[in-house]
Amino acid sequence: MNKQAIPGVAPAAKGEVTIMTVWPTLAALAYGRWWGQLFMSNAGPKILGIPVTFGRIMALVSIPFILPIYGLTLIPRIPFVIFGVKNPWCVRYRLTNRRVLVEPGLGGEATRSVTLDRFDAVEVDVRPGQAWYPAGDLVFKLGATETFRLEGVPRPETFRQTCLKACQSHAGVAHAREIGCAV
Repeated sequence: MNKQAIPGVAPAAKGEVTIMTVWPTLAALAYGRWWGQLFMSNAGPKILGIPVTFGRIMALVSIPFILPIYGLTLIPRIPFVIFGVKNPWCVRYRLTNRRVLVEPGLGGEATRSVTLDRFDAVEVDVRPGQAWYPAGDLVFKLGATETFRLEGVPRPETFRQTCLKACQSHAGVAHAREIGCAV
């Protein structure tokens, strides 16, 4: 007997249950994508068999410029500001048994969300500069209409598959309720 739960299905008494959480990469920001495009350059010579490319040099040069921005994506409140203003760059993407949410980094009220019945397909859109991270945008669609977008998702195919499985489970439970097989 298999005792594992069905992904995306939880007893109604439990309410909304988290299935998976991901934190966006720097590829979610235009600034990060710009650097990512520079890092992808393979132009350059080999010195002692080691490729010394323009992209690798730019990755080293970028450290003092990109590290503070990366730090800002991890800090939920902007430092040195009276009463700690919420940091708009510190967000996480959370998949539950009912919806996909964009939330502040340490939790709190969702800023945007889409319910699992508002999409039937999820596509990965890798914009210029995101491939270096590796990341991409997840585009949630209902038919041909884009209903929701998550930017800079790390390893987007994994999160995409999990979202689709949760959507299928949600639809299956809804169908079972309609025909009277579930409560």
